Amino acid sequence: MSEPTHKKLRIVKLLEILQQDSDSENPIGTNTLCEKLSAAGIITDRRTIAKDISVLNEQGYEVMQTKIGRQNAYFIEDRSFSLPELKILIDAVQAASFITDKKSDELIHKIAALGGSHQAEVLTGNIVHFNTRKHTNEQIYYNVSVLEQAIRNKQKASFQYFDLDEKLNKVFRKEGEVYETEPIALVFNNDNYYLMTYDAEADSNVRNYRVDRMDTVEVLPGKICKEAKAKIRTVSKYTEQVFRMYGGRTEKVTLLFDKKLIGTVYDKFGEKTKIKKKGDEYSAAVEVQISPTFWSWLTTFKGNMKIAEPKELDDEFQAWIADIKNK
Repeated sequence: MSEPTHKKLRIVKLLEILQQDSDSENPIGTNTLCEKLSAAGIITDRRTIAKDISVLNEQGYEVMQTKIGRQNAYFIEDRSFSLPELKILIDAVQAASFITDKKSDELIHKIAALGGSHQAEVLTGNIVHFNTRKHTNEQIYYNVSVLEQAIRNKQKASFQYFDLDEKLNKVFRKEGEVYETEPIALVFNNDNYYLMTYDAEADSNVRNYRVDRMDTVEVLPGKICKEAKAKIRTVSKYTEQVFRMYGGRTEKVTLLFDKKLIGTVYDKFGEKTKIKKKGDEYSAAVEVQISPTFWSWLTTFKGNMKIAEPKELDDEFQAWIADIKNK
């Protein structure tokens, strides 16, 4: 190996060691750096390391210097992600039900490694497995990859769609018929991943499918229609209207509620929701998809959350309650 090539390799390996194994609480002494480089087949000395550190700093890597006893020690403090940021990402993976236990563990260790070996040890040694509702479809990454390709290229996509029986066996809908769809977006909602598709016959011309319930996902050669392309521009507005991804017609509803439920309204419909005081109560105009899920949500507040407008919708809600009582 020529000297210039050897020098480049030495500096690259030195940077790799510092990025992976050092931080402000764990600087690496010159002697240890020599040992680590030697284990990688690169022979060097303390003086050469000091010169290489200078080169790295000249290139903007900001290698910090301190002392361990009488010897120089070095570390890289600036990282792309801080420990709290990595912790948030790991908890998000934990919370996502559509990612299987196996895939979650793999992804968590990859995320933890972004913080270097010491932070990775802290993060992975302090994991609390709080989500016991993880799904079992190991094809989830493949499904997402294929569907993302279809969305990016504005192409149609096909798949088989299934439910699970009491023994976790796949039970394909429509006797295994292949669904041909016009994908619009992938949407994360209520701990699951959904494919949003254009469907002229569906409410709001949109139909949603859970990605973890798909099999044999493929990109089709045909392009999505112009109406589907136009729908892509309204994805953000649609997801604000959707109530937990359950189908139903979209309605603008004025809710009347007790002061103690202001936080609940913000949690459900976003903090941009405009809330007005109405006597002893408060009101908010929101857009939802009318479905049994919406009715059920209203009943949890025992009359402290009511439909003020439109009256016809409140009549529909009351009829739904009466129907339940009569069964």
